Amino acid sequence: MDISFKYYKYVLDFNFEAGTSRGVLHQKTSWFIKLTSVADPKLYGLGEASPLPGLSIDDVNVLENCLFDFSNTKNISLIEVKHQLQNATFSHLPSLQFALETAIADIENGGNRILYANDFSLHEKGIAINGLVWMGSKDSMLAQVADKIQQGYRCIKLKVGAIDFEDELDLLAHIRSRYSADEITLRLDANGAWEANEALKKLKRLAAFDIHSIEQPIKPKQYLQLAKLCGESPIPIALDEELIGVKKNKLHLLLETKPAYVILKPSLLGGFAACNEWIEMAEAHNIGWWLTSALESNIGLNAICQYTALKETHNFPQGLGTGQLYSNNIQSPLVINQGYIYYLQSKKWEENKLIFI
Repeated sequence: MDISFKYYKYVLDFNFEAGTSRGVLHQKTSWFIKLTSVADPKLYGLGEASPLPGLSIDDVNVLENCLFDFSNTKNISLIEVKHQLQNATFSHLPSLQFALETAIADIENGGNRILYANDFSLHEKGIAINGLVWMGSKDSMLAQVADKIQQGYRCIKLKVGAIDFEDELDLLAHIRSRYSADEITLRLDANGAWEANEALKKLKRLAAFDIHSIEQPIKPKQYLQLAKLCGESPIPIALDEELIGVKKNKLHLLLETKPAYVILKPSLLGGFAACNEWIEMAEAHNIGWWLTSALESNIGLNAICQYTALKETHNFPQGLGTGQLYSNNIQSPLVINQGYIYYLQSKKWEENKLIFI
């Protein structure tokens, strides 16, 4: 199949100030791509390149130049694009790998945003997700927790490392005074906020609150310290940022550090083929995993949800609740209810916001 290639740069606006250990987010830029059949212009697939500045390995200028070059090519063979993906031509641009992989799956399956036919996409079976609590003041985080629990979430993920540690302990004590670990699962994400020499001491204090896991307690690339921490921590450690940019040494990283979990973000790791590699290696060595979106719009989130459903992980909470973050998101059939995300066939895609060039 010959295809034409177009793209559109789109700025997503947060509904609130999204606090992380790396600062407060107000906007997020994505690049949507459109692969259209030359023979049948009504048949097209959509993908989303969604790099995160300061976290992704993508060079945004290189990404935009690559998109521009693609769009100036009149007709491209879909087979050739797939061949380039298989040969890691875009390995330096993992967000583009994810976008191309998504758009190809879309167009090859009819171009109706059903990338993978499964119980989630066709039969409205929900996927359990965690409710994300963003960094802020202690009171604002408490309010977020209360809202998430009222909305039906039974797994809450809190970002830690930006406010006073004693306040974070008080926050967790407040939650546990009302909800046991059987009622509410608590996950933490430090985003590498702690110094290696202080992390274990903090983890020991946090362990009093029945924490399910903690993501990336220290900054990446501190392999000896991380391995020691994974071996001694009373809280299971999950690797997140640690995986970004790792290409040839995936297995070595897992065997050296021995984490309890790995967190897989297709936009940052290079798409679903890369995630499949991580999953295969993790499962072979009794390491758990789950999938997480990385601030994509509903276009990227939809792809990740449908891929997740292939793995039959419906009842283990995934990190797929980011679609409600933006005031100008692309409206879609994705709906969150009682701590589950669903794809409702009765709801339609609103693609008229996308003006491709």
